[in-house]
Amino acid sequence: MIETFAALFLAHVVADFVFQTNWMAANKARPGVLVLHSALVLLTAQAATGQIAAPALLALAAAHLVIDVAKSRAGPGLGPFLWDQAAHLASLLAVAAYAPDLWQTGLWAGEPRLPTLMLFVAGGIYAIRAGGFAVGALVSGWDTSDLPDSLPGAGAIIGQLERAMIYILVLIGEPAAIGFLIAAKSILRFDAARDNRTAEYVITGTLASFAWALLVAYGTAHLLSALPPLEFAP
Repeated sequence: MIETFAALFLAHVVADFVFQTNWMAANKARPGVLVLHSALVLLTAQAATGQIAAPALLALAAAHLVIDVAKSRAGPGLGPFLWDQAAHLASLLAVAAYAPDLWQTGLWAGEPRLPTLMLFVAGGIYAIRAGGFAVGALVSGWDTSDLPDSLPGAGAIIGQLERAMIYILVLIGEPAAIGFLIAAKSILRFDAARDNRTAEYVITGTLASFAWALLVAYGTAHLLSALPPLEFAP
């Protein structure tokens, strides 16, 4: 079951956070866009599991469509985003529990360490890319027009880099080094912290970013413990 879930999880994060464009995300309320995205979900699930005509994958794509319809009606914000992702993860678990042999009967079954690599990559995408959407949803309701200008997109890139570093540090067993990352960012942001509104915005975004990365990293590490380790050399 864990191998099937790893493959489906990778398919989900690739479909939602790699292949889904900003235009698709902004037009999810349109039926044609929903169908296109659901077809993309089905294709990524088929590719990840090595299955072509499995009914369980059709059910997964249909569930994804229903969840996205509900999300499009719920509107923006962190709450709808978290409920949307929780529902998607629950559907992945349900399919993996209902059809646990999807991986074992798929085209890639002869590669026993591939699910480990899939889970590692999927966790990284979820920590880095999905974390950016989560933090953005958290602060989306704030008026930031009078905050100091910065380089376009620099904040998003900094957030991605810090979440990537946290993810790697946890998985290699060095979570204590995250403290140095926090200290370094605090020093670099010292001047910005002199303004109360800027400081609150930066602190909230940073804490949310760190929390997301830590939760995803430890959750991924827990799942990885049930899979064969990656070994690149004897």
